[in-house]
Amino acid sequence: MTKKLLIIDTDSGIDDAQALMMALAAPDVEVLAVTCVFGNTAAANVCQNVLRVLSVCERQEIPVFRGSACPLVGIGNLFSDHFGGDGLGDVMEYKDPLWEEKIQREHAVNAMVRLVSEHEMQVSLVALGPLTNLALAVRLDPCFPNKLRDLYIMGGNMEGKGNVTLCAEFNFAMDPESAYIVLEEFICPTYIASWEYSCRNALTWEFFEELIHQDAPAARFMKMITSKCWAYSKEALKSKRDVFFGPGFVSYDSYAMAACVDSSMVLESIECPVRVELQGSIARGMMVLDRTNQLKKNHSVKIMTKCDLTKLSRLLMESLRQPCKK
Repeated sequence: MTKKLLIIDTDSGIDDAQALMMALAAPDVEVLAVTCVFGNTAAANVCQNVLRVLSVCERQEIPVFRGSACPLVGIGNLFSDHFGGDGLGDVMEYKDPLWEEKIQREHAVNAMVRLVSEHEMQVSLVALGPLTNLALAVRLDPCFPNKLRDLYIMGGNMEGKGNVTLCAEFNFAMDPESAYIVLEEFICPTYIASWEYSCRNALTWEFFEELIHQDAPAARFMKMITSKCWAYSKEALKSKRDVFFGPGFVSYDSYAMAACVDSSMVLESIECPVRVELQGSIARGMMVLDRTNQLKKNHSVKIMTKCDLTKLSRLLMESLRQPCKK
C-alpha cells in the first residue's frame, strides 16, 4: 500500500513531540519533512526540540527546516511558558553544540512549497503551531493550497473559550493574520482539531501514567519532559482548563495528527465556513463558525467534535514504543 506523505509544521512543545512520535510510529505514513515555526518557544529551540525527538526515535534521516521566527504582522506576544521556556519542560541538561549543522539550509516555507509541488495532490500538511509558515507559502505560491491532498490544523476554538486570551486559542492568538489567511485561502480539504474538541475528548490521568511508564526510549523521554511541567500537573490545571472541561489528560496536537493518521478516529464533525476575527481587544484571534452561511463563503472546513478514544489511546501507546523499524 502506498504510504501517506506528510509534512509536519510544528512549534515543538511537549504535545508536538507526542504528535510527531505518533506520525513516526504509523506504519503507513512517510514524513517528508518537519518544518519549524515559533510558538511554544523560539524558533531556534523548536529546531533543537525536533532534532531531539527524531534522535530518540532514531529517525534522523528526516529533514528539518527552520521557518518563521515571528508572526506575519507586528512583533508578536512573548512565548508561552506552557511547556517551559524551551518548549520541552526545561529539563534538558545537554544541548548539541552542532545542532545548526543538522538543520537544512533551505527556509521552511520554500521547502514546503517545493515538496508539495514535487508531490502534487499527495501531501497531507499537519499544522501544529501558529500558521505563519502556511500563510507565507500561499503568498509565495498562490496555487500551493490546490496542490495539497489535505490540511489538518490543531488550533482555533468553537465557542469563544480561550486558553491564552479570553476568547482565543493559543496557536491562532499568536498570529491571527496568518490564521485568517489560511482559513480564507486554503480551499483544499481542511480538518480542524479545535481546543474544545481536544479538551472534550480528554483521556484519564491514569492512562497518562500508563503511557509514560512503558519500557521504551520514547516513553522514558516523554516521562522526563513532563516531569516538571505545570501543564501536566493535575493541581495546576484545576484553575485553568479544568474550569471549562473538568479533569483529564489532553495531548492537544495529537488529536490533529491522529485524525490524519486514521480518519476513522473522528466520529462526528461540523462542516461549515469559518472566519478568524482580527479586530477587538477581546475577540482577536477567535475562530467564528458560520453555520447559517451569512458570510457567503465558497468553501467550508470540517471541525472535529467527537473522537474515538479507544483508537486514540492505541495510537498514543504505540507512539511511545519507539524506536521501531518500519
